[in-house]
Amino acid sequence: MAASRRLGVTLAALALTGLAHPAISQTNEAPLSVIDWLGEQAKPLATTTRPRAKPKAVEPAVATTGLAPTVTVTPLGTGAPREIGLVPATVTGLPVDIWVGSAPDALIAQIDKLPDLHLPAAQALLYRLLLAEARAPQNDVGAGDRLALARVQKLVAQGALEPAMSLMEQAGVTLSPQHFDTWMRISLLTGTEDRACATLTDGPHLTQDYGARILCAARAGQWENAALTFGSAQALGLMSGERLALLDRFLNPDLFDGADPLGAPRKMDPLSFRLFETIGEPLPTRNLPLPYAVADLRDLAGWKAQLEAAERLTRAGALPENQLLGLYTDRKAAASGGIWDRVAALQRFEIALGTGSNEAVAKTLPTVWRAMQAEGLGTAFAGLFGDRLASFTLDGAAVRAALEVGLLSPDYEEAARRAPDQPDTAFLRATAFGDMTTSRPQTPMAAAIFDGFSDAPPRADLIAQARQKQLGASILTVLALLEDGMQGDATALRHAIATLRALGLEDTARRAALQILLSER
Repeated sequence: MAASRRLGVTLAALALTGLAHPAISQTNEAPLSVIDWLGEQAKPLATTTRPRAKPKAVEPAVATTGLAPTVTVTPLGTGAPREIGLVPATVTGLPVDIWVGSAPDALIAQIDKLPDLHLPAAQALLYRLLLAEARAPQNDVGAGDRLALARVQKLVAQGALEPAMSLMEQAGVTLSPQHFDTWMRISLLTGTEDRACATLTDGPHLTQDYGARILCAARAGQWENAALTFGSAQALGLMSGERLALLDRFLNPDLFDGADPLGAPRKMDPLSFRLFETIGEPLPTRNLPLPYAVADLRDLAGWKAQLEAAERLTRAGALPENQLLGLYTDRKAAASGGIWDRVAALQRFEIALGTGSNEAVAKTLPTVWRAMQAEGLGTAFAGLFGDRLASFTLDGAAVRAALEVGLLSPDYEEAARRAPDQPDTAFLRATAFGDMTTSRPQTPMAAAIFDGFSDAPPRADLIAQARQKQLGASILTVLALLEDGMQGDATALRHAIATLRALGLEDTARRAALQILLSER
């Protein structure tokens, strides 16, 4: 199996970073001695029998003036802030001051309103930005905590629950009810709510969610407490009828033996999702928001549900490619059509690779490549097999397929060097090298890419932001431009490519351009 690319590398870096950088403490210095003379050692006793002299009393120093001493005052908001993040600057290449110059509330709103990204290069840059070790704006007390919460919530929306959990725990899960509730929601989606419940038992003030209190009390075996809280919430109208009915079945399963299943709530939330599973009525995740798909990666779900969830999460850049490959090759396809055809095609291709036969690979590659491209999984496939394909000598349709796989892989420059020097590949090769030596294409998207790598100027306002320690905000705007560009806005695409290059994000610019060009084909 090929090594995980892009997010796989990032998640591996996260695991290593989590071991190397435990939660940051307030200080690493030993407490200062309040009374210095307590540390002085007494002189050794004399060995003669003469009476010992009475020691002189040691008195504290007496002030020589009645004036108040000089006191240095440092406002809490301007002290040395924490660097919150899972991946160090040596890995991300981003400075630690990417957020420092931004207005916190505007920055948080920008993260929240960022559209869903469908370009793998843009997704990778977003994760790199959200997970980078960085200091928060320093002109607002609590800005770092609020910004960390916004970063976590964006990761959750993308389906990246494991890094979201790690970042939330590093930032502090008990800083506010909002922090704790976010941690609890992630825990419910990943099935690790026992730790969150233990924290809630020690600090009931951490949440106003009566459903969470009832669940945690029941999980701890405190059934009377859970029933009392449920009765109070019911009498005072503190929860919706849907939530009350669901909790009633959770607390009193014997009373509803044989009853018709409950209908799914109009608006799903992690607690309701978990409770449905607990009462034996698990809900399908296909039509639920992306974070719920993570639940289907467990062995509790069927193989088809696991495959569908893995494909959704891989398209969002939230799942390492090798985990998808592991599910594809877990067993033989049980049927035909749809996802089973992709599974069978990939399994035949991997067997062909194992034989080392040029003919076998040439026969199986075009079919699996078309299937993966059609499902938006071409970049993931390229990350898995791009380097292995480079060693085969192919012919026919497999030559073009292998070239596209190589150009979508991290080794796109090497793939471009191996590409035949033909008119239909000239522009792809020039894009891979970031050097426009060809004539300007006629199609709007290709022309925008050509301009972005030629003489188009970057967005001046975004470059100015970066110089004012607002690089994070500048990158978020570029990501939105890239998404608009992928949807067909040639002007946005030209600005995005030129600005990425000016910001030093050349690799992202080239990979994004190649992904757009090949998706058009």
